[in-house]
Amino acid sequence: MIYVSSARKGAAAGQPQLERRLLGAGEPFPPDTLWIDMVEPTREEDRQVERFLDLSIPTREEMLDIEPSELLYTENGARYMTARLLCKVNTDEPCLSGVTFILQDSKLITVRYEEPRAFAMFVQRASRPAGCGTTGQDILAGLIETVIDRAADVLQIMGDRIDDISRNVFEERTDPSQRNAELQGTLRSLGRLGDLASKQRESLVSIERILLFLSANFRAARVSPELREQVRTALRDLQSLEEHATFQSSKIQFLLDATLGLVNLEQNNIIKLFSVMAVVFMPPTLIASIYGMNFKHMPELDWSFGYPLAIVLMVVAAVLPYVFFRWKRWL
Repeated sequence: MIYVSSARKGAAAGQPQLERRLLGAGEPFPPDTLWIDMVEPTREEDRQVERFLDLSIPTREEMLDIEPSELLYTENGARYMTARLLCKVNTDEPCLSGVTFILQDSKLITVRYEEPRAFAMFVQRASRPAGCGTTGQDILAGLIETVIDRAADVLQIMGDRIDDISRNVFEERTDPSQRNAELQGTLRSLGRLGDLASKQRESLVSIERILLFLSANFRAARVSPELREQVRTALRDLQSLEEHATFQSSKIQFLLDATLGLVNLEQNNIIKLFSVMAVVFMPPTLIASIYGMNFKHMPELDWSFGYPLAIVLMVVAAVLPYVFFRWKRWL
């Protein structure tokens, strides 16, 4: 699918706003097109855009390349920038998807194979009066700002989840029988959060590379000071988000260590219970073993009260260790 967008004057004091529509099959591109958004494009759609702009559209395999020279480069006057954006955040399987931004003169081309939430947010924002600029550079800067805003929202969601898990980990339970199952669920939740945090940080790093690339190119190009300042501001915001993501990763690791420590304590309590039971039953077993021997000269065997005495000795031998452990608060 190919979406084309152009800026038109809004009703509010003639302020520009983005007009976006789906391009039909074989339909020519409008001459005032500012943004071409390619969503899961076919090879024929790639050729259609290539003929219109006289540039090369990277394939999906090329977008997966991790070499910096393949992610950020200039070719035939067009700037190619590929970032990895976080998708499917609200599912159990969040993923990173490559998105290529191509800036040619005053036009912006985006190539993507997923639906990052930031794109829908930007389209909604840009469709309002004064929601976007009138050049491809302005749209790219606004789109990256929206990506950063979405990253901040994701980090906020992660922070709320981490706080909930932290309360559950350190909360005292009245029913210890369910503690083990709860800790196992906590470990799974922390694992998913750790995976999400690492993916979000990787996405922020890829966006930071684009901003550094744009900052260097905008200094040499004839762009407005306002746009250059907008890029620098976005870069500062991004770096602060990276620090916050690092803090959250550290907190997740702390909770993971604490949860594993509690799991070990639960296991130690179980082992301790078995050890105490073995010690409690060891003296009665010894007494029963002695009187179970078939030696002829055992005077207690002839006593009329020998059997009750042996029973009393075994009970006392079992109770005394239990009382001692309770007195030491080992149970």
